[in-house]
Amino acid sequence: MTIKPNGFEPPHLLPALFETDKTNPHLAKAAELREIFARDAIERDQLGGRPDEQIGLLKETGLVNLLIPKEFGGAGERYSTAMRIVREFAKVDGSVAHLYGYHFSPLQNAVNTGPDERSRDILRRSAAGRWFWGNTTNSFSKSLFGRRDQGRVILNGFRPFASGSHVADYLMVAWEDEETNQRSFAYIPANREGITIADDWDGIGQRQTGSGRVFYKDVVINAGEILPEQPQDPITLLAPLQQQSVLLNVFVGTAQGALIAARDYTITQSRPWIYSGVERHSDDPWIKRQYGELWIKVQAATALADRALAALDAVYAKGPYLTADDRGEAAIAVASANVLAGRVALDVTSEIFEVMGARSAVRPLGFDRFWRNARIHTLHNPAEYKTRNVGTWFLTGEFPEPGIFQ
Repeated sequence: MTIKPNGFEPPHLLPALFETDKTNPHLAKAAELREIFARDAIERDQLGGRPDEQIGLLKETGLVNLLIPKEFGGAGERYSTAMRIVREFAKVDGSVAHLYGYHFSPLQNAVNTGPDERSRDILRRSAAGRWFWGNTTNSFSKSLFGRRDQGRVILNGFRPFASGSHVADYLMVAWEDEETNQRSFAYIPANREGITIADDWDGIGQRQTGSGRVFYKDVVINAGEILPEQPQDPITLLAPLQQQSVLLNVFVGTAQGALIAARDYTITQSRPWIYSGVERHSDDPWIKRQYGELWIKVQAATALADRALAALDAVYAKGPYLTADDRGEAAIAVASANVLAGRVALDVTSEIFEVMGARSAVRPLGFDRFWRNARIHTLHNPAEYKTRNVGTWFLTGEFPEPGIFQ
């Protein structure tokens, strides 16, 4: 595998940890797309906006249908394959990685809810149309309300943090009933009359995720589009783990990509410090030691992330036979991996500047995007509370209470 961020040719093969499993055709295709995304990842990060061409390629290759069961026209792949693709993309483009992983949230919801006839229909249509999904379901914001009207619901208000809405064909939307405050969900086309996608995300990182606001003005939700209320059983409570696993693998891919890019720059561009006593920067014992530490950290985060993916594959395979304890064990695996991956991503994306040198810290080279992407994600996903959950389980055996972020 070769990655050429910033135009540098790596001098020899990358370490085995970062090799892509080319025996899986979906991962092989993802590696090809990663190379394409890398060509203008820096420019797109600095401009923000919409990654239309990149989303188009995901549709063209069929990777958007990866997790839709074969009976509905999809590839029927394991969940872990999608998350490994998230990792591949995050090596060069955290935004597209984020969007691709979150695209599967509504689809996994449809798969895990039976699926009933409504879900089967949406899965078939999504597969046939190669739809890309976004969401307007932010749980913290009570800012979108529905009014019942002759079997329909009329929505007014807005949702913030609507990742992927700006490039979506279809949206999963959530609202509160204006009288009862009951929360409901629906699948609707993104171009429904009355929807305005502001595309006003202006965060320091994840610049092309479209995680801004979506406004609703007298938007009609038909009765047939509203999802039936689901029992709170273990399989329907996997949605938070799915979302957390996306963030986890964005962290891991970001750390891997930053380390690869830094290594290439160090070998081809960095100059030795004047008092180092060496002719090549890469021969400095300090540089060797620091790269060794970074490599070890990334290996550890990757191994724990792989363990979490194995746990998720196992719980998804159990389907309706999944128990609360099964779900709890997977939650601990995902939380543990998430905490470590976030810390490692922040460490690696910051420390690479020390081993590359002062000339690397200029905007055109784009190395700062790795840290900015990791930083903004960790702020939206505090490790402190996951660490406490893991500690509580270790001391008492109690699994985390299922919730939005666990």
